[in-house]
Amino acid sequence: LNQFIQAEKITKDLNPSYGCVQKLHSRNTNLITLCEDKVLIILANKDAMFNADGNVNITSNFNVLGQATPASKAEYGISKNPESFASQAHRMYFADKSRGSILRLGQDGLTPISSFGMKDYFSYNLRNADTIIGSFDDKKGSYNITFSVGRTRTVGELNTTLTYTENARGWTSFKSFTQENGLSLNSTYYTFKNGGLWEHHSNPVRNNFYGTQFDSSIEFLFNEASGSVKSFNTLNYEGSQARITQNLNDPDYYNNVGKTGWYVDMVRTNL
Repeated sequence: LNQFIQAEKITKDLNPSYGCVQKLHSRNTNLITLCEDKVLIILANKDAMFNADGNVNITSNFNVLGQATPASKAEYGISKNPESFASQAHRMYFADKSRGSILRLGQDGLTPISSFGMKDYFSYNLRNADTIIGSFDDKKGSYNITFSVGRTRTVGELNTTLTYTENARGWTSFKSFTQENGLSLNSTYYTFKNGGLWEHHSNPVRNNFYGTQFDSSIEFLFNEASGSVKSFNTLNYEGSQARITQNLNDPDYYNNVGKTGWYVDMVRTNL
């Protein structure tokens, strides 16, 4: 504010039932306010006046902060984990630990992206997490979230990282690295580990993070309906030999099943 007049209010009052403000983020000319139990869009340097027919007139005035409008009718907030917030262009991602959800706020409103095939997983694991770290990888166009999951007697809580990608509209992978924080700068993705800054996508060795080599694995999930076609939108293959279609008239096809590679729908693929 640029002036302090005793006769005029210099604060913006929000409904106390929304909880305390955890995060403020500027988007265009609006101020995105993330409370514990609600997400609000506050107009800056303008007010919205509604006509009798429901249309909105935007007029400039001297108010610094104008009307506060909920981003969604649903009761979602950021709980007490502002560290889960990450933004890219007009999209914002964050976690609501209290409701076990991961949310995206875009031009189409507020969407619980944790419901895209991972609703039960996040609902169960987020409530036990101490910290929830979120960052956006501009190079891959993905939102990475790291939080503690599970608990054992020997090692305590284990940290895990998951990736959400807009192109696939789903959670594409579990990652081996566990970030302390992360950010993107000039299309380069960085994360912090033990106070050090690490650059991603620069190591020619696959699945090697923070100087440690991890093992990659793929777990296939098939439903019990044998008549339905199973498709994988986010599975890519990289290797020295492309797919080889087996000659069905070759008797070796039936004799060598299970000995060399996998056979899926009469197609052999060497992995």
